Amino acid sequence: MIEAIIIEDEHIASNRLTQLIKEVAPDIDVKIISSVESGLEWFKNNSLPDLLFVDIQLNDGYGFDILDKLKNHPPIIFTTAYNEYAIRGFKYNGLDYLLKPIEKKELLRALNKYRAPPYRTIAEDNKVQDFKNLFQKEYKHRFMVKLGNHFKSININDIFFFKSENGSISLYTEKGKSHPIEYSIDQLEKILNPVDFFRINRKYMVALKSIQEIHNYFNSRLLLKLQPAQEENVIVARERCTTFKNWLDM
Repeated sequence: MIEAIIIEDEHIASNRLTQLIKEVAPDIDVKIISSVESGLEWFKNNSLPDLLFVDIQLNDGYGFDILDKLKNHPPIIFTTAYNEYAIRGFKYNGLDYLLKPIEKKELLRALNKYRAPPYRTIAEDNKVQDFKNLFQKEYKHRFMVKLGNHFKSININDIFFFKSENGSISLYTEKGKSHPIEYSIDQLEKILNPVDFFRINRKYMVALKSIQEIHNYFNSRLLLKLQPAQEENVIVARERCTTFKNWLDM
C-alpha cells in the first residue's frame, strides 16, 4: 500500500482529491493535513510518507513552509488554484503541478510519473522558460459595462475593487464610480490574477492599490481603509487574515 499525505485546508478540495485518488489509484492510502501548524507537528512525530500532495496557499501560511522544515521529502505533486507559484515549486523538484479544479486525467498523468521510477521531475522535463509557458494562465484584462444605451470597456488596471451588494456585483474605479457586472465573487476569484486581487470576505475582492491603511480589529480580524473610501467598515474575515498578510508580503 502506498502512503500519501494531502496537505490541503479546503475541506471540499481535499475530499474531491481523495475521491479522485480512490478512483484512479485504489492502492494509495490517503491522510489529510489541513494546516501548516498541524503539518509541522505531524512530520515531527511520524516517518515520511511515500508521496505528498501539497496545496501551496494555506490559511496559516504556505505548503512550502512545511517542506522547508524537512531535511528531505518524498515526491511532491503540487495542487493549487494559483499558477504564479509554479516557478517556486520548481525549486523543490516537484513531480507535477496541478491547477484546481483538478481533472482526473491530469491526476492520472501525475501518478503515472510517480509509478515509473526513476521518475522525471519537473526540473528534468522542462527548462525554466518552458515551465513558465506550460502553466501560463490568461487572466481577464477588461470588463464590458453598460452606460445608459452605450457600452464601455474598463481596463483591469483601472479597477480598485469589486463589491457585492443587494444581490449584484459592481466594480469600482479610482473616483468612486461603480458599474454593475454579471459575475459572482466566486467567478471573479477564478478569472482575476491573484497577484493583483484578493478576496477579503464574502463581499469584497480588492486590488492591492486600493488598500490605503490596515488596522487591527477585534476578534483577530483586520480593518481596511480603501480607495475609493467606503462608509461601511471593510473587514478582512478572520479565516483569511493570515493568507491576506502573506499576499501582501508576496
